[in-house]
Amino acid sequence: MSDFPSFPPGFVLGAATASYQIEGAVSEDGRGPSIWDTYSHTPGLVEGGDTGDVACDHYHRYREDVALLRDLGVGSYRFSVAWPRIVPDGVGPVNPEGLDFYERLVDELLAAGVEPAATLYHWDLPQALEDRGGWRVRDTAERFAEYTAAVAERLGDRVPRWITLNEPWCSAFLGYSVGRHAPGAREGRGALAAAHHLLVGHGLAVRALRAAGVREVGITLNLDHHLPATGSAADRAAVIRADTLHNLVWTEPLLAGRYPDTEQDTWGELITGQDFRRDGDLDLISQPLDFLGVNYYRPITVADAPYRESDPARRVATDNRYEEVPTPGVRHTAMGWPVMPHTLTDLLVDLDEQYGDALPPLHITENGSAEDDRVTDGAVHDPDRVAYLRDHLTALRAAMDRGVDVRGYYVWSLLDNFEWAYGYGKRFGIVRVDYATQRRTPKDSYHWYRRMIAAQRP
Repeated sequence: MSDFPSFPPGFVLGAATASYQIEGAVSEDGRGPSIWDTYSHTPGLVEGGDTGDVACDHYHRYREDVALLRDLGVGSYRFSVAWPRIVPDGVGPVNPEGLDFYERLVDELLAAGVEPAATLYHWDLPQALEDRGGWRVRDTAERFAEYTAAVAERLGDRVPRWITLNEPWCSAFLGYSVGRHAPGAREGRGALAAAHHLLVGHGLAVRALRAAGVREVGITLNLDHHLPATGSAADRAAVIRADTLHNLVWTEPLLAGRYPDTEQDTWGELITGQDFRRDGDLDLISQPLDFLGVNYYRPITVADAPYRESDPARRVATDNRYEEVPTPGVRHTAMGWPVMPHTLTDLLVDLDEQYGDALPPLHITENGSAEDDRVTDGAVHDPDRVAYLRDHLTALRAAMDRGVDVRGYYVWSLLDNFEWAYGYGKRFGIVRVDYATQRRTPKDSYHWYRRMIAAQRP
């Protein structure tokens, strides 16, 4: 048992997935199209031409997947609700068949002794709302609050933990600046407007969830730990700009009720005259939270660099006078991400020191690794993933020993799935999915995690 880190009584050990990545059934029972349906069906945008049309067929196989969770012994399962299943056009009538599916899933989880944790937005915006401006416009935030209220009205009595947004950085900046995620835009001010309206949507959703009387409300951020490429003053300044783009743009409004004081240096001309910010927005955004979700996978090493685009009128919001550079001397996952578990400890301790009493309890809502899995005699031996999980859980425990209030951990992911622009080529699951047959095969990492969970019991 010495291989297993230990956690205090009541600590939540869970697993996570997301709707578009696993559900499939994209045109069944009244579901409308999402921006990811549109993006994945656009030739050349997703590796292999893959789409989420079928994915893991979880919509039809959810009972089988809940049985895997029950056997795993997790205390909680984090899933996401597909907005276009509930409100197919983003605005207008609620689709009862969509709510019915999540009600069946929640009841199946509860019967299996697994606590449901619902994420309301994991990137599958109804395409109809994108056609009206998407997250660039405030109307989308207001529609998000209406959708939230409809879901909470149906499920609020059985789902104790609610997450408004998953990784708004990816939605705003990969989606509206880099163009590597749906809707595939490359913009400057449009991406900054999207970031702000995602936060406004979060604030409005918090109000709706509080009105519904749910037990716990939070948001999940993919916070990054940045390392300077050298000890130079220029590279250290680049770290601050990277931290502003990735972290402070969210944590400062959410936890401190202010915009980052480094935003001017980070965005220059793009940040001036932001008419999408309104009086009262910061009070709305910074409402108290019951927890903060943190997704963490790897650190990022950055170096000083000039703007890639000298003309501010054509500059995207992620062009911030730094560049990501290789991190030498460590193992990298199949995603090319460096494995440095101690940086999780560093990130959490830094966050705790920065925000103090304003920081709510934390949940690690995603952590895991993509590896080059192979099936051998019907089994999947994935020692690199086992080592990754063990070492990151040990690093998490180290942060707790240094006083950081962490209440839970969710492995990413229960299942191999549609990995966004990477299609089906990257496997994060602790359960292998044969996409041709939909057969589920628990990997060695599944069995290791199962034993670790069992070792926590008195």
